[in-house]
Amino acid sequence: AAVMGAWVDMLLSRLVDVILSIPSLVLALIILGVFGSSIPVLIVTIAVLDSTRVFRLARALGKNLVVLEFVEVARLRGEGLWWVISREILPNAAAPLISEFGLRFCFNFLFVATLSFLGIGVQPPYADWGGMVRENAAAINFGIYAPLYPAFAIATLTVGVNLVVDWLLSIDARPSGSQAEM
Repeated sequence: AAVMGAWVDMLLSRLVDVILSIPSLVLALIILGVFGSSIPVLIVTIAVLDSTRVFRLARALGKNLVVLEFVEVARLRGEGLWWVISREILPNAAAPLISEFGLRFCFNFLFVATLSFLGIGVQPPYADWGGMVRENAAAINFGIYAPLYPAFAIATLTVGVNLVVDWLLSIDARPSGSQAEM
């Protein structure tokens, strides 16, 4: 959308705005209520909901990068659209997109756990940490810590994913040997 501009950008941006105008949980409840809560429907629902946020970030990054000199030089050299996107724009947008991936992954995981806790996410016989918390929630009243174990696993996974993303970004930001010597 950022590179093509004109009507493609307008059409995709308005479609994303329409999807974003509906609260995520409400839209997920509607979709899962209509199509059922099978795992493929759950995956498509989350993909539709989160693609809007990634689209807005990628579009903003693309809009900022497409006007820079190195992109203009590539176009003047006669490079094609996909070459410009894959060789000039995408590598320069990688760090924010990787960071957004880490956040989206954690939000999606928590969103699935929330839906399962509400009883409309992953359904038995498949196991899910949100469903485990729901099944054992009454045990807290009796001093039994069973629901805390899956909640701790959710928190540990969230922290772990963020640490891996931070590590990946630190590798990307580290100068290579030849650049450091200059």
